[in-house]
Parts: sequence; C-alpha cells; structure tokens
Amino acid sequence: MYSPELITIILLLLVPIAAAALLVVYRAVNRVPAENLPQNERVLAIFEDGGCLSCHSADPEIPFYAKLPVAGKIIMKDIDSGYRAYDMEPFMETLKVDGSFNPVDLAKIEKVVLDNRMPMPKYYLVHWGSSLTEAKRSIVLDWIRNERMDMYSYENLPAERAAEPVRTIEPLMDSELSAAAQLGKALFHDPRLSVDNTVSCATCHDLSTAGVDNHQYSHGVNDQLGGVNAPTVYNAVYNFVQFWDGRAVTLSDQAAGPPLNPVEMASESFDQIIEKLKADKEFTKEFERVYKFRGGLTQENITAAIEEFERTLVTPDSRFDKWLKGDDNAISADELEGYELFKTYDCATCHAGPNLGGLTYEPMGLRKDYFADRGTELTVEDNGRFKETQKERDRHRFKVPGLRNVEHTWPYYHDGTRETLEEAVRDMAIYQTGVELEDAEIAKIVAFLKTLTGEYQGQPINTTNSREHIHAHDDDHHM
Repeated sequence: MYSPELITIILLLLVPIAAAALLVVYRAVNRVPAENLPQNERVLAIFEDGGCLSCHSADPEIPFYAKLPVAGKIIMKDIDSGYRAYDMEPFMETLKVDGSFNPVDLAKIEKVVLDNRMPMPKYYLVHWGSSLTEAKRSIVLDWIRNERMDMYSYENLPAERAAEPVRTIEPLMDSELSAAAQLGKALFHDPRLSVDNTVSCATCHDLSTAGVDNHQYSHGVNDQLGGVNAPTVYNAVYNFVQFWDGRAVTLSDQAAGPPLNPVEMASESFDQIIEKLKADKEFTKEFERVYKFRGGLTQENITAAIEEFERTLVTPDSRFDKWLKGDDNAISADELEGYELFKTYDCATCHAGPNLGGLTYEPMGLRKDYFADRGTELTVEDNGRFKETQKERDRHRFKVPGLRNVEHTWPYYHDGTRETLEEAVRDMAIYQTGVELEDAEIAKIVAFLKTLTGEYQGQPINTTNSREHIHAHDDDHHM
C-alpha cells in the first residue's frame, strides 16, 4: 500500500500536469484562424467555432445531451430566447459570399463582443472551442471597424468617428426636383387619390409637421380611424421595407396601399383614380410627357412618381451629423454623454445606420411583456410582421422606426401610446433591454435624440401642432 504522504505527493504532481494538459487542449480548440485567410473567412471561422448558430438560427442542431430532462429544458429555453433576440443566419451567409452587411448586424455583434456577453458560460463550459478569446475579439472588432469604414467611405468622416454605428445623412446631390419627382409631389398632395377627394398622402404625412400628423391614429375618409400610428415619411428611403409590418418592399409598393385602403382613402380601384386625374388635361399631358415610353397615366407610373418624390424627403445637416463630420462644438457635453448612453444601453444595436433604424424587424417586448402590461385588448395591428408571414416568431415583431427628427414625431410606438420622448425612452429600456434608467440618464438620451433634427430644403424640421390642439381635435371627433 502507498503511504498517505506518497499519495499526497503524487496528487500534487498530477494537478499541475492535468492543468497543463487542459490548457493545451483549451488553446488547441480555441486557436485563432490563420492570418493568411481573408478577413471575412477568419471572422466566419470564429463564429462557426463559437457555435453561434446553436441558438441564433431557425433550425439549430440540438446536442445529444438535450435529451436529459433538466438539461433539455434549459437548452430549449436558451435556443428560443436566442433566436427571438437575433437570427444570425443571414449575417453568416453574407460572410460566406463577402456581401454587403446590414449595419444592425454589425452593431449587434460589436456590442456583444465589447461586453463579452457571448457565449454564455454554461455554453462554453461544455463547448470549449466556443470561447471568445481576446485575440478573437480583437479580430472581430477590427473587422467591424473596417467594414464600416468601407461601407461609408464616401462620407470622409474623421478617423475617430468613421466606425460609429450611427451614420450621417448626406444632402441630395441635386436640390432641384426631377420632372418625375415634381409629378410625385403633386400626387402626394392630391386628395383625388381618395374616393371623396378629402384625403391625400400629406393628410397623414404632413411635411410641415415632421412628416406625420401627430395623432395616435390617423383620420381617413369619413373620419375613420386607422389602427396604427402613422410613421414619418421623411427619410423613409433609408428603410429596408415600408409600414410597421413590412408589407411593402419599396416606396412605390407603399404608395399603392393607402389609396385602396377602405379606412384611409377608400378608392375602389386605380382605374377610378385615373379617370378623375384624366379630367385634368394639363396634368395628364405632363404625365404623358414624363412617362412617354411607359404608358403615361397608369397605376405603375403614379406610384413610381410618388416614390421619386419621397426619395427626395431626406433631412441632412442635423447637429449630430455635424458632430460626426468633426465639429466638436455641434453638440453639448450632456448630448454627447446621451449618445454614449444610447450605445451603452443597446439602443444603437437596433437604431443603427443613417436613419437610426428602419433596417430590421424587432420584437416589441424582448425582455418584458409589453402587451400584458399595456392592459388593453390586442388588435390585429399588434401582431406586427406576423400579419404577413403567419410565423409565430414574427408575432409582435415590427420594423424598427428611424429616429431622425424624433422630437417632433410624437406620439411614439406603433400604437402611439407614448406621448413624450421621456416616456418612450424610459419604457423602451424596460421592455427591450430590461434596464430601468435613472431620470438623469433619460434626460441625457433625450437631449441626444434632439440633436437628430435635420433640415428639409434648408429649413429645420419642426411641427406646428401642439398636444393640446391634437387632443382637442381627437376628443371632438370621438364624441
């Protein structure tokens, strides 16, 4: 038999040997991709080794140990919450083909890497190769920075601001409207698109009031109320789809919807609209001139003209744009701190890019059940993207709104339930990030958001509406 002293000595020798062996194995399975690989391939290898798609994909490979009762329940919960928060498959496919990346993908991945949130400890304790080492983190963060600088190289931003998740809006190259855009402008303000000649696009998207009407729900023909808050038409060209539920891919598709919507303009058909417009001989003549080789006055050309006009509705030259371009005096210290808080609390992971949003669908109530707390009956509009796809994952998922000129586009959310920016910011943090912000933090974030107010045709975006006037109007019409 071995003496206790000898056993102790053996154990003391085995512990460092075992530790060294484990370290060798850990380093082997967490090796950094070869430097001679293209940068995209290195990043792809890091995420594949990390097993990101095990939770962030529609159809992940379920590990064998998920069959164990307790483990299986935990694993399936992690998969469900991971996929709900972020579907990584499109990003991974883009990496494989070296395509153009969504700024939101870059922002989400950057924030997770910066905060060292992923993978979760319980995952990499089982999957050693998934650990995101400092070397891997550095590769990913450098790659994101380079991608942003390439993506927005035309902006010529100072180096220290060239890799921000939020980008500038550039002024139009030509301030003069094209002939097609001029027609679109006329149509945008033309009530003849509605059945009773009372409602135009501008009724709900008034250019003099920040591209909205400031009502919770807009009023259509016969004073009917819509079921969702009207988003601003300004900077809509930067959205990847249109409408809260994304049912229109292009601005032209969007323009085709309201004229035939029974609540909004209620025209029976575009043929009915065209017959009314044909009575205007000068208007018809101009249409035939501009669209001579495309059939003149047709539904396709009507919506195409409106799209041409809406493409010009951009609002550059905000104070924040000026700061991004290098003017340190354009925003105050509190506003800058608000921007940093905006990034710290994950706001910029969805509100990224030139319009600070409009690039993805996100669930309303990621961390807390918004609709349960709202306390009112669910409507069909509350289903969001689910209306179009009938996929359960898309229930309560909405196109993220852009934040340009947001101080003037109240009320907020798809249901228009938040009157002020302070309310919107406070509750968005609670429901989307699970954080209860302090009043001072809210004030600084709101101050930052107000720096996003830009200009249209050289004039600052504003609204002439007051909350008192809007409420009085709605009360009168609801009696």
